Amino acid sequence: MNFNSTANDVISVSSLNRMVRDLLESGLPPMWIGGEISNLTLAASGHAYFSLKDAGAQIRCVMFRHKLSLLPFRLAEGMQVELKGLVTLYEARGDYQINVDTMRSAGLGRLYEAFEKLKNRLNAEGLFDAARKRPLPVHPAAIGIVTSPAAAALRDVVTTLRRRMPTIPVILYPAPVQGESAARQIASAIEQASQRQEVDVLIVCRGGGSIEDLWSFNEEIVARAVAACRIPIVSGVGHETDFTICDFVADRRAPTPTAAAELVSPNQEQLRQQLEQGKRGLERALGRLLVDKSQRLDYLARRLSHPGDTMRRQSLSLQQAQSRLQRGLDNLFARRRFSLQLANSRLQRHQPQLTQQQDQLKQLGRQLQRNIRQLLQHRQQNLQQLAVTLEAMNPEAVLSRGYAIVQKRDGQAVKSPQELLNQERVLLRLAEGVTEAVIDHPQGAQPELPF
Repeated sequence: MNFNSTANDVISVSSLNRMVRDLLESGLPPMWIGGEISNLTLAASGHAYFSLKDAGAQIRCVMFRHKLSLLPFRLAEGMQVELKGLVTLYEARGDYQINVDTMRSAGLGRLYEAFEKLKNRLNAEGLFDAARKRPLPVHPAAIGIVTSPAAAALRDVVTTLRRRMPTIPVILYPAPVQGESAARQIASAIEQASQRQEVDVLIVCRGGGSIEDLWSFNEEIVARAVAACRIPIVSGVGHETDFTICDFVADRRAPTPTAAAELVSPNQEQLRQQLEQGKRGLERALGRLLVDKSQRLDYLARRLSHPGDTMRRQSLSLQQAQSRLQRGLDNLFARRRFSLQLANSRLQRHQPQLTQQQDQLKQLGRQLQRNIRQLLQHRQQNLQQLAVTLEAMNPEAVLSRGYAIVQKRDGQAVKSPQELLNQERVLLRLAEGVTEAVIDHPQGAQPELPF
């Protein structure tokens, strides 16, 4: 780039700042820089503005919201940090600054490396899988808390639980939340709660702090205890921007201990409102039902008449029916009398000759007797012929002449030798009784019975 210029080569301030920005961004790669945070401002937009200084100099820095939200700790005034970013220029004010991509507490590089290493290993084992996460009980009978009795987080959790649902018992499983043996005692408290099965849900919590303060909840022994616990666990460790291994393994992660208490406890005010809404709905439904039934009762009452009125109407109807019946009977008797008179006059005109009819009746009687005798004789002859034929066909008569009937064991008569197997037992029915016989075919004529 040629910086030689003449009087006519005048550039604007914006052009100058743009040139400086391009030089900085192209000439200096992203690098790690260490120092102390000062003049920290957390804007409403979620961005962080601060200065990074050492004993002899300082530089302005900006960390935008989407980068800031990924930090495992909260920025604080005076914090010693190591950050990585791009050195650039904010053209509008001409401020030389660093756009920060990531950040870590100074000297904690090894802790972050250990955190990421354990996180990746447990994730590969499936301890973070959503499929193994258990739902939280909607109305727990008892709630357990694993934290230090002296922790401010315990007071926040208990206060929230008492405010939301004071009737739920709370059981504390005490354990220190930081220090050399804290991880082992936290894991022991979780295992103790899992074995006792006294509670329906367990809160593992502590307040915010630095990564060193929260490191007990990044230990593998705690992660294994959370994964093995038979009770659903809510992790409420640190503040909203703090993330621990315990958060990833737990069934639910709460941004704060207070939020954890709100997750596991029903809200009595909401329940009262729901109950009141249900009560009002029931009252409205019952009111509508009563109105409907009252209208129905009024309708039926209008249809229901006095028994005296009903009897009078029925008496009047009975009298009218009796009058109609009497008129009908009188008309019927009159028609019958007229018909009888008409028939009598016809009978008088067609009076039969009784003597002639009697003679004819006698002749018919005699002829009937002759026909009956002839029919009986004919039927007797037929019967005799049938008796002779039946006697001739009677198998008993055949048997009396020395013949026999061959039957199988089921009583079926045998008509052909082919129906019998060799050595098969058969019945011989004779004139004076029944005996058995064994079939002996000529060899090869019939297959033998299987034995």
